[in-house]
Formats: sequence, structure tokens, C-alpha cells
Amino acid sequence: MILTMDKVTIRSREKTIVDEVSLTVHEGEWFALVGQSGSGKSLLSQAAGRMLPPNLQMEGHIRLHGQDLLSLSARQMRDIRGRRLAYVFQDYQGSFTPFRTIGQHLDEYQKVHGITPGAVRKQQGMEALESVGLEAELYRRYPFQLSGGQLQRVSIAMALMLSPDVLIADEVTTALDSVSGHRILELLAHKQRETGCAILFITHDWRHVRRYASRLAVMQEGRIVETGGKHRILDHPRHPYTRQLIQATPMLHKPGHLLPSGLQEVRGQ
Repeated sequence: MILTMDKVTIRSREKTIVDEVSLTVHEGEWFALVGQSGSGKSLLSQAAGRMLPPNLQMEGHIRLHGQDLLSLSARQMRDIRGRRLAYVFQDYQGSFTPFRTIGQHLDEYQKVHGITPGAVRKQQGMEALESVGLEAELYRRYPFQLSGGQLQRVSIAMALMLSPDVLIADEVTTALDSVSGHRILELLAHKQRETGCAILFITHDWRHVRRYASRLAVMQEGRIVETGGKHRILDHPRHPYTRQLIQATPMLHKPGHLLPSGLQEVRGQ
């Protein structure tokens, strides 16, 4: 086990958003957390890095290699984020400051984590870009000069630059077209094989789950309703909510199969 969540609860003043969720991610695996919008899956992923909004309260335990992250100071968590636990978000554009070059972003990321020789940072930054299929000359460009797919690749390069144990990928293809999204997921799969990192993959798209995940958990209204191996859940879902989501997903049900009443809104969310 590399990342464990034990009875994690997240509350606002008005309601409980995540209710005693427990899950385990093993070393080197691609673990998918699946659910509709509003199920709490993204908040749960943010909780792992202690990145929740200040108006939310959290209880429970989150451990990385057995170390309870919720007991660490803010400074200790800053050291862990990036080095041992890294993120790639769907809002890739929000990760970049428009008036700073790509190289400056990569340089600052390394500098924050104690890599001090400037020449080393520059070399590693260029190598990071090349490792995700980008030309090193993009190092001098500004974010607005790159396409959405290129910026998401830069995000992945930055997240994997310091060889984290766990990469949390939160709806990383949502803002991309289908071709760019496919390329990003293929890149993630390649980098996972290359680095051996575990991936916690937050998604609502069962087609991605079928192609990439090894295990998964299904989340409904803040609770885990089913967890297990990919093939078992896709072929023999036990919970009614899981069956509904799978049946409502294009290309995962038989051609001509009618969707259950009231599930049209689930499609594509």
C-alpha cells in the first residue's frame, strides 16, 4: 500500500460532502475513482494533498507510505507535494501565470523543492519537456503560445519531474478534444510504466476506466458504493448505481440497448 484513506469525512457548515470514505492505492497501479459530478471525488483527491478550501473541515486519516499526512505541518506538506505526491488538474491553464515563460514555471517548481544550481534546473526542465514529447525550445515560450494539449503535457512534465510516488490526475482530459485527450492518457500510461508511480485517476468516463485502470472505486453522493478489480466491476457490477452508470455510458453497453428510464442525464457527465 502506498496511499490509504481511512474514514475520511469532509464537511461544510451545511452538509457532509464526503462521508467516511476508505480506499487504498497500491504501488505502481492505476486506481480510478469514478462518479458523477458532485459525488465528492475531486474534493477527496484534494484532501490527500491538504488542498481543501478553508471553509471545509476534514476528519479521518490519509497515509502516504504509512505517514499520516493530516498530522504534518504546512511546511512539511509543501515538501511532500511535488516530491512524493503530485497533481495534474483539468484546469491546466489555471496552473500557469501568463506573463511567465514555460521555463520560468519549471524552474520555480524545482527551486521550491531545493534544487538550487540554476544550470541544473534549466537542463532538467528541458529534459522534462522532451520526456513528454515536446521540443525543448518551448522552454522559452509563454503559455498562450502553446495549445491546450501542449500545456497539459507541460503540466504532466512538471508533476513527474521530481519522481513522485503518487500522481493524482483529476479529470485531466475534460478540457481537451477527444484526440488530444487520448494522447494525454497514452502519455500518462507510458510515463507510469517508465517511472513506476501509482496513479489515482479521477474521472466520470468509463471508457477511460476500461482502457487504463487496474482497480477502481465508485463514488455516489460522498460515499464509496463499490470497489474492486476493473474487470469484475465492469462485467459484474453489484451496486445498482454502478450498473446504471455503466449502462448509460456509450460503447459500454450493447448496440440498440435502451437506457433505463431517467438515466439520459447521466450520459456524458
